[in-house]
Amino acid sequence: QRTLAAAGAKLGAGAPDAALGLLALAEAGPLDALQSAQLEWLRAEIAFATSRGSDAPPLLIHAARRFEPLDPRLARDIHMQALEAAMFAGRLGRGRGVGVLEAAEAARAAPPVPGPPRAVDLLLDGLATLLTEGWAAGVPLLRRAREAFREEDELRWLGLAWSTAADLWDDTATYALATREVERAREAGALSRLPIALNQLAGIHVHAGEFATAASLIEEATAITEATGGARVSYGALKLAAWRGREAETAALIDACVKDAGARGEGMLITFTEYAAAVLENGRGNYAAALAAARRACEHEELFATRVLPEYIEAAVRAGEPELATAALERLSEQTQASRTEWALGLEARSAALLSDGDVAERLHREALRRLGRCRAAAQLARAHLLYGEWLRRERRRLEAREQLRTAHDMFLSMGAEAFAARAERELLATGEHARRRTVETTSELTPQELQIAGLAHAGLSNQVIAARLFISPRTVEYHLHKIFTKLGIASRTQLDQTPLADLTGAPVRIPARPGAAAGDGWSHQAAARPGGLCVSEPRP
Repeated sequence: QRTLAAAGAKLGAGAPDAALGLLALAEAGPLDALQSAQLEWLRAEIAFATSRGSDAPPLLIHAARRFEPLDPRLARDIHMQALEAAMFAGRLGRGRGVGVLEAAEAARAAPPVPGPPRAVDLLLDGLATLLTEGWAAGVPLLRRAREAFREEDELRWLGLAWSTAADLWDDTATYALATREVERAREAGALSRLPIALNQLAGIHVHAGEFATAASLIEEATAITEATGGARVSYGALKLAAWRGREAETAALIDACVKDAGARGEGMLITFTEYAAAVLENGRGNYAAALAAARRACEHEELFATRVLPEYIEAAVRAGEPELATAALERLSEQTQASRTEWALGLEARSAALLSDGDVAERLHREALRRLGRCRAAAQLARAHLLYGEWLRRERRRLEAREQLRTAHDMFLSMGAEAFAARAERELLATGEHARRRTVETTSELTPQELQIAGLAHAGLSNQVIAARLFISPRTVEYHLHKIFTKLGIASRTQLDQTPLADLTGAPVRIPARPGAAAGDGWSHQAAARPGGLCVSEPRP
């Protein structure tokens, strides 16, 4: 029993090979029914941690069924793991007979547990219901799960909780839960979970237009996987490269991810590469290529594919395929009307505007701007300004078009969304106006790693602690601090302590709260997305 417990601890600490060695040792001794089931469960967990592919779901479902007569509550937890693994396996899981639908049906067949449901029970029931009966049936249960996770704080399920909040188009809850998952994973030293959590949080910062913060989180995740030998996590890096409009970088990441996904059986990663390709090509104005990528992603019944639908609709309209866009809008509306968040309804309005004319189109464009301006979706808000400006130009309302296009252009530049900024600039040129150029000297910009080190130093962490956190040497931390001081025009940590750090590219930088500081003492420096590129600072908890 101690050996099995040690194997679980090794797995959680990011040492799956050592965990397998301990399982072999445990297996050599006599095992009772419960210990045998525990060993099978740990093998399944190791398969998921090392590959996140199609091997894990059938192993986890089998382990869950073994626990049903032994420990029904734990059996439900393992069914939740199996459903998560099936989501990662995606389209490739069906080749082994275990797709998300099969995992959902297995979960619904599990025996109930007496007593009030835990947050994970509500989450399992909600996801299984959504996958088997549809959005209208599943969303109310998932809302209950989302609220329950505001009270519960178990690290194991926070990743699924934030992902489900994203499926509900609730970016406020998504950000809060993902941030908490990263914090808890760091506190627990859960190096097998932390890279995934960091990538998830990075993706949310991309959604919010905070590309520099996302880049620093991705660097940290990469350092951890290189140090532990875990499976590479590329979701955040791929999303960031696509939104930045960096063609060569995105293409290289897509090639690497497709190879990794095929080797591991991680179908969701393939879907994610298709989403990234659609974003990249929509930004560059290559709508036929964007449509082809988005169409491939939406052919599969995967939850993440729902978030590709706005890309699909925009590409289809621009590529002259309105009937495809109309069908995709019906599919999107089923989900957004069930969720009814500002993010959901804003994207629905923006997508519907592309298929409308006259006063209806204008009303929908304005509704999209209003709704997306009320949530964290800064990147999507910038695109709403761009699409409205493009529509106004085609309506020959050039002065109004310029206002929208200038706003979009400034927002994209402040984020670092290069391809979308270039698209907005081309539209501005078509109205007879030249876009304003950036005046910030790029030589003074901090790199993502420098931003991260500066934030940690600002929070009062020593060079040794920063080095341990980022998997680099204290000497490397010292080297980067000297570069940071030079770029900021300061000479010491004392001056850094007094400097309101802001990313010199205009993107936001979040500084960790000082140890022992009261809630609300942290500061977020957010570049305002408005003509003139003014930078404002606002306190945030």
